Amino acid sequence: MTDAAVSIRDLEVHYALGRTFFGKPPVLKAVAGITLDIPRGSFFGLVGESGSGKTTLGRATLAAAPISVGQITVRTAHGETFDVGRLDRETEKHFRRRAQLIFQDPYAALSPRMTVRDIIAEPLEVMKLCKSREEVNERVREIAEKCRLNVEHLRRFPHAFSGGQRQRISIARALVTNPDYIVADESVAALDVSIQADILNLLKQLQRDLGLTFLFISHDLSVVAHTCDHVAVMYLGRIVETAPPRRLFATPRHPYTRALISAIPSLDPDDRGRAERLDGEIPSPANPPSGCAFHTRCPMARDRCRIETPELRLMADGHRAACHFSEDLAPATPAAVPQTVTG
Repeated sequence: MTDAAVSIRDLEVHYALGRTFFGKPPVLKAVAGITLDIPRGSFFGLVGESGSGKTTLGRATLAAAPISVGQITVRTAHGETFDVGRLDRETEKHFRRRAQLIFQDPYAALSPRMTVRDIIAEPLEVMKLCKSREEVNERVREIAEKCRLNVEHLRRFPHAFSGGQRQRISIARALVTNPDYIVADESVAALDVSIQADILNLLKQLQRDLGLTFLFISHDLSVVAHTCDHVAVMYLGRIVETAPPRRLFATPRHPYTRALISAIPSLDPDDRGRAERLDGEIPSPANPPSGCAFHTRCPMARDRCRIETPELRLMADGHRAACHFSEDLAPATPAAVPQTVTG
């Protein structure tokens, strides 16, 4: 895709597990052969169970996780192109300015010994992006206002703020270097529901105002449905389905996606028991099953699934699904589509 802000090709991320006296040590494949494009200016959602490799994929796009195989290319709105796996020391410093991370836990992400002003200003000072202290202060006040922080709060320490306010501080720190690409890793998971909505609305407004590209990692499908322009579903290190959110929730084309959607809590008492049960837990990425990785838990699994690994293929309705029998999967019921879907 020519207008992609992030292009991922055949990406694999491996970790060696300990040492052994005989032969090679076992290898954990946290990401196993992913090809994906994140369009410029999009709010791209990545969902899946814990242990599916979502965070590793996001960290790899930021050069914070090792790229064992494949290539990641990040293109900025300023005409710069970065080959993430081949950054030298100087290029990496410049890349850090253009690509930033919003952490999950706003309580652990902020130093308790620094004021809010110093926390937000630290990237500017470390990267030497401003010529004077006055210029740093002006930039800090500007980004604090965009993130709905009061100027008088800049002298306080993080312990004086609520979880939502701390997350706004984390967002301001990520945006102060004027980046193009942001990875938001479960950035609202630790917040109350009402605060989640406020932070999500803030992120969407910042995306529109600043022309940012977001990779939004989450396990909460309702949040992804409300926020994202496009959604990719990940299982055991692989992308198993991608589609716009409304289409994904209305007609999931992979059994795993369908099971995730059916498990979304509903206030309708008639929907009790609607969730599809998946037996067993996600297999270990150090010892993945042969064929389709999902066949050990899939209610539709057949002999072909145990032998042949399905490709992520484009279907007639615009989905991309990695399932041999996607056409046989019946559409989801209307109750499975969250009412908050806007995409």
